[in-house]
Amino acid sequence: MDNAPWAPAGLPAREYLLVLLTAAAVTFLLTGLVRLLAIRVGAVAYPRVRDVHVTPMPRMGGIAMYGGVLVAMFVAANLPVLSRSFDYSNDTVAAIVAGGLIVLVGALDDRFELDSLTKLAGQVTAAGILVLSGVQWYMFWAPWGGTEGHTGQLMLLGSNQGQLLTVLLTVAMINAMNFVDGLDGLASGIGLVSATATFVFCLSVLNRQNGDVTAYPPALIAATIAGACLGFLPHNFQPAKIFMGDSGSMLIGLMLATATTSASGRMDYSSAPSATDTIALLSPLLVVAAVLFVPLLDLVLAVVRRTTAGKSPFHADKMHLHHRLLEIGHSQRRAVLLIYLWAAVIAFGAVSLTLFNAVVVAWVVGLGVLLAAIISVIPRMRARADRES
Repeated sequence: MDNAPWAPAGLPAREYLLVLLTAAAVTFLLTGLVRLLAIRVGAVAYPRVRDVHVTPMPRMGGIAMYGGVLVAMFVAANLPVLSRSFDYSNDTVAAIVAGGLIVLVGALDDRFELDSLTKLAGQVTAAGILVLSGVQWYMFWAPWGGTEGHTGQLMLLGSNQGQLLTVLLTVAMINAMNFVDGLDGLASGIGLVSATATFVFCLSVLNRQNGDVTAYPPALIAATIAGACLGFLPHNFQPAKIFMGDSGSMLIGLMLATATTSASGRMDYSSAPSATDTIALLSPLLVVAAVLFVPLLDLVLAVVRRTTAGKSPFHADKMHLHHRLLEIGHSQRRAVLLIYLWAAVIAFGAVSLTLFNAVVVAWVVGLGVLLAAIISVIPRMRARADRES
């Protein structure tokens, strides 16, 4: 038996579960203290025309979430197997440092309402920390080209290309989570769904690498942010007692971007050269697109809507997806749960494609999408029926 410190050690599922639950418990306990701190320093969200809440609400919940992440990382660093996540990769430390910066920027915004360019500078700087620490995209599979018996080709990214792609992807995911944070429990719930799906995907990558210790960090990063979202959600679900603010939503986006980027660097593309393994080759890109499909769609629609109206992409309005669900006739809770359903169907559907038979998964996802679509339009159908009667 190979007893070398870098030797594969399988899937340390119990250690990952302990880390996730630690992040959840610490975040849950810290949130009450952060709520008092937010009120004391004046980090309070007062109702605006575009807002759904009607009473002043303390924010800066991201500080509690980051505290949960830090304690969970400390626990992982002292566990027999997961401690090696810190020995053979800088990815975990990069997530901690970049996460600390983005939480600081978000907390300042929660208190002082920073301008959009200042926040963007902070986001780019946090993404730059990841790149400087070696967390970046190095290659991806393209469906065109290829040789006889092989589908597509592996495209190697130059240093500058990989760094630019990583920064753009990270900033996009940060802003996507920030844009979707509009209803009680919405961002924390989507973060939980997305982080859990990412965690499952990262575990599958770890399994494909036969428990290689260098593949531990992405699953660890995803597990800690999933736990932080889980611990924060009871305080944030409608009726909320505290908002996560930009400090929380941007932290979720950054951690998800770090986990998926880190996992992509652990993919063994050379082991899946045939057409039957296309899904496996595309899996990092699929997961990136799927886990944040709902917030990214909201972000894209908002940018298009505002720029075509001659306004800044960061100009706030009341036309987000959750606002539209409320207009249709859904209650706040039902609208939030419905978006959870959409996010879960798409995110776990994409991850399942990398694990199970694609045809079966397609049928299941199709049924899930149909169910979500029917539930989405039920209030409008009822209103139409009432008018006709």
